[in-house]
Amino acid sequence: MPDSALWAVDLFGRVYTLSTAGQYWELCKDTQLEFKRVSAATQCCWGIACDNQVYVYVCASDVPIRRREEAYENQRWNPVGGFCEKLLPSDRWLWSDVSGLQHRPLDGVALPSLHWEWESDWYVDENFGGEPTEKGGWTYAMDFPATYTRDKKWNSCVRRRRWIRYRRYKSRDSWAKIPSKDDPKQLPDPFNDLSVGGWEITDEPVGRLSVWAVSLQGKVWYREDVSHPNPEGSSWSLMDTPGEAVQISCGPHDLLWVTLWEGQALVREGINRNNPKGSSWSVVEPPTSENGIMHVAVGVGVVWAITKDRKVWFRRGVNSHNPCGTSWIEMVGEMMMVNVGLNDQVWGIGCEDRAVYFRQGVTPSELSGKTWKAIVASRECDRSHSGSSLSLLSAGCFFGDEVRGSGESCVPSDTDASSDAERPGPDPPVPAESLDCPRNPKDSFASGPGTSRTAEHTVEVASPATQTPRPEPRPGPASTPAELPWTNIDLKEPKKAPSYSAAGFPETTGLSSLEVLPLGLEEPCSADDRPLWAWVSGGGCAVEAHSVLKWFSVHSGLSASVQTLSLSITPAQTAAWRKQIFQQLTERTKRELENFRHYEQAVEQSVWVKTGTLQWWCNWKPHKWLDVRVALEQFTGHDGARDSILFIYYVVHEEKKYIHVFLNEVTALVPVLNEAKHSFALYTPERTRQRWPVRLAAATEQDMNDWLALLSLSCCESRKIHGRPSPQAIWSVTCKGDVFVSEPSPDLEDPAHLLPCDQMFWRQMGGHLRVVEANSRGVVWGIGYDHTAWVYTGGYGGGCFQGLASSTSNIYTQSDVKSVYIYENQRWNPVTGYSSRGLPTDRYMWSDATGLQECTKAGTKPPSLQWTWVSDWSVDFSVPGGTDQEGWQYASDFPASYHGYKTMKDFVRRRCWARKCKLVTSGPWLEVAPIALGDVSIIPESPGASGNGHSIALWAISDKGDVLCRLGVSELNPAGSSWLHVGTDQPFASISIGACYQVWAVARDGSAFYRGSVSPSHPAGDSWYHIPSPPRQRLKQVSVGQTSVYALDANGNLWYRQGVTPSYPQGSSWEHMSNNVRHVSVGPLDQVWIIANKVQGSHSLSRGTVCHRTGVQPHEPKGQGWDYGIGGGWDHISVRANATRAPRSASQETAGERSWEQGLPSRPAQVAGSLQGLSLGPICC
Repeated sequence: MPDSALWAVDLFGRVYTLSTAGQYWELCKDTQLEFKRVSAATQCCWGIACDNQVYVYVCASDVPIRRREEAYENQRWNPVGGFCEKLLPSDRWLWSDVSGLQHRPLDGVALPSLHWEWESDWYVDENFGGEPTEKGGWTYAMDFPATYTRDKKWNSCVRRRRWIRYRRYKSRDSWAKIPSKDDPKQLPDPFNDLSVGGWEITDEPVGRLSVWAVSLQGKVWYREDVSHPNPEGSSWSLMDTPGEAVQISCGPHDLLWVTLWEGQALVREGINRNNPKGSSWSVVEPPTSENGIMHVAVGVGVVWAITKDRKVWFRRGVNSHNPCGTSWIEMVGEMMMVNVGLNDQVWGIGCEDRAVYFRQGVTPSELSGKTWKAIVASRECDRSHSGSSLSLLSAGCFFGDEVRGSGESCVPSDTDASSDAERPGPDPPVPAESLDCPRNPKDSFASGPGTSRTAEHTVEVASPATQTPRPEPRPGPASTPAELPWTNIDLKEPKKAPSYSAAGFPETTGLSSLEVLPLGLEEPCSADDRPLWAWVSGGGCAVEAHSVLKWFSVHSGLSASVQTLSLSITPAQTAAWRKQIFQQLTERTKRELENFRHYEQAVEQSVWVKTGTLQWWCNWKPHKWLDVRVALEQFTGHDGARDSILFIYYVVHEEKKYIHVFLNEVTALVPVLNEAKHSFALYTPERTRQRWPVRLAAATEQDMNDWLALLSLSCCESRKIHGRPSPQAIWSVTCKGDVFVSEPSPDLEDPAHLLPCDQMFWRQMGGHLRVVEANSRGVVWGIGYDHTAWVYTGGYGGGCFQGLASSTSNIYTQSDVKSVYIYENQRWNPVTGYSSRGLPTDRYMWSDATGLQECTKAGTKPPSLQWTWVSDWSVDFSVPGGTDQEGWQYASDFPASYHGYKTMKDFVRRRCWARKCKLVTSGPWLEVAPIALGDVSIIPESPGASGNGHSIALWAISDKGDVLCRLGVSELNPAGSSWLHVGTDQPFASISIGACYQVWAVARDGSAFYRGSVSPSHPAGDSWYHIPSPPRQRLKQVSVGQTSVYALDANGNLWYRQGVTPSYPQGSSWEHMSNNVRHVSVGPLDQVWIIANKVQGSHSLSRGTVCHRTGVQPHEPKGQGWDYGIGGGWDHISVRANATRAPRSASQETAGERSWEQGLPSRPAQVAGSLQGLSLGPICC
């Protein structure tokens, strides 16, 4: 989970943010305005300033907010002058929108507000349906309106072309005033409250927001058209209410509650994708008739309220189907206001101390939580004061009597100071009166190690946030000097100071509690300087149920023991101790080992056996799962080499039999995607060729993980493979999301002695990905199913691989979310219209995308037992071809081409339903936030290249289709530093950069593009060149190597780009290479590897097979044939890090030198050498 922020406003109107990974309140960058309240979302924050105007704060990002403006120029043909601007009176405007009904001249398109700027001037769009048009961008038709084509025909009487201009939102990281209409009668009243939400309304388009506001006159307003491309929205719409509103709260889904003057609450019903403003109001009575509701806060499925007597209430039974809930429950504590954030976490502001409180123990099973805990994080502006005090204090410790220190241990130990943050469970029960601010200042005292826990507990329930870095020390009744026998510093006991309660001072830790009077420091800050909060908003703050936060302890310095020890031990002493310990260890080794070398070994080899019970899939009759006994025998020879054999004992027809597998012959251990069983497959070269792996299943997930880890470790020990993969490793991903690596052999790309790729050994790495991309300098990136970007940390293992099979560091928690899709199918009949009664020959009325398998809502399970549902079924409106308002797609019959509108010939229809599931695992991957990616490509290093000190080129496509270039990527910093946005005219889908900085990309409409003038000094290039796609094909992926360019279309056809030369890097034409291809990867040696959907002559399990193109040479870059490797079930492969080649003989080197003299490189190494001098140019192939 990336870092998110909590927003708050103090009593002076200053806006602060508190990061989930930080421990200080940071003042908002734009400090010129004072605010009354704010409402935050994930990427922005709306607020009402003291001038009653509405402002929006859009967080900065490497991807700009761009909006395309377009206008159409229309012309008609006449016999005299040909096509001209003279149109018929019944024609559309000369300059119009796409429909032709609205007049839209170029000089009449203005910026919507001062917060936008133009990127460039108007220009003609020369792309039409993925194909380049003739010069001028004209498309032709017989009349207005009609179907336009890019070819001019004899009956083309009209033509039009599209003009494009982009505008960019420039007010990032600053408060932008929301513009109003010029008509004073349409201006809304001054606003009193607002709320932002609705970004996760069921089936909501990504990026849309619902902004609601309440005016001083009690009216409710809704802001139209607020979305990520349009953060300001367009206008305010007045909503009718049955009473005068006071306050409003909108959740991230479809919950909306309003507080009325009379103390009742209004609930908005009917909020959905097609009607985000809802349809009607329902009234909810307050918990008690004496005290009405004054404040409400809603989340995903919860409602919290505060009555006029400051009591906190929780609403039971709230969900999307029943937004009104069932009843009220009174909670402990008194608050000024509360706010609900992501994951239904709750924050509040105390009514007495004005401190921000966090509700602990909120989980999906217990939405009301357990207890309130004060956030005691200080403000960032106080850090300089605390830091200077601490530094002067540390310096004063060397002046003996000039410094008055605390002789008592008023600072908790490291364990006590951090135990509060490390405690995952809820706090122990606290009396109700302790939850409020104590009335008596003498109620709580804390001093000395014996009372540190009590003081910490007091902060937990009642202490407000504070800016005081050095409060006066609080003496305790049992203060005793700390016994530190190793210290050489004498600290005199300070002058006693009056005690304060926890409400006035939080419990402080660190050396800042010491008094340093002779040094002339200023007096400690008084309790009145602590921040007093007026409003808090957690709409953009994501806190997991068991995450550890740093908000609840004051970090003002080191603990007493650490500080004292660091001052007493010198570096010279440490060096002497290390030397002494090393000498003692050396003598012990010599004494215990070298004196016994002449003895023979007592045991030459050892045997270790592990047995268990599994299920084995019988590949012959009866073709079912059989209960078997398995035994893994591992023996160690006198030379220390280990080898293992796996025995599988089974019974068929009352006859006992067994099969055995030598683990040094195993090439892969693959978890199998199965809804009902925890199963995995075991491959050998022979079984890879036959497509019949050994399939085993365990009773529980833990048993499967134990066997997988043990067998994988045994296979690696047999092949003497340990540690992290080499930088040249080949990376791949299965359809289940498991990540595998293989160490390439020098013979893998040797045309003379080709190593069959079915003999490659694949070992599993931890983590879960959809896409992986590697570089020969050790930089590896991955993308999850939820478009989260991950970077490889250098570890290995994680997940089910623990202990010896995993590294002890660089392993992090990783989560992934994917959607499961099913289809609802219906057929039309004259009596009832569309219904779920189909013909006997029809597909299942609830099926998968193919219609061959029945998939119902109740019967569909997550992809495997490792996944859990995190949402309900909802209609998917983003399917290709479009849908109507209810999500239906229509066609003449099953299967056919579907479209999103109904015609007279459409007799069947279907609707796609989606449900999200989540997987949590661990692996050597670190998240790269915050931009979600769809594709990534890292430059493949040429053989023998040293990098020349340049950063590693990395290009990516965001989930919205933006093209990005990563800056600062290196071996020491594989994650890079920032993104550089590269402008495009349309969203892209795939990108690839070659070894000589050739950047190719594929747009979502299937058209190909080439980026010119990309170099280390100019990493973003200058412009895009449109490359025609293969005839009647839509490309979906491209991969570029040293000199070769391969592309893949939507029908699974693989294409090779001919005519690519240094002088003409765009190439000349496409040549068809193969079909049934799912993915292609071209490496730095121009080697070609693919994932095939089907392999000839093999079993159906071959779907998703790794294949290698053989015979690829400089004079024959297309190769000769395919070599089949591991499969099926593979989904992605990256060979772009493999620059390993077989050593050449002397005769080959001589031939290479001769070809060099003739200007014809005979080997890829010579190609790299001949291009080395051109690597700094804009394009070199």
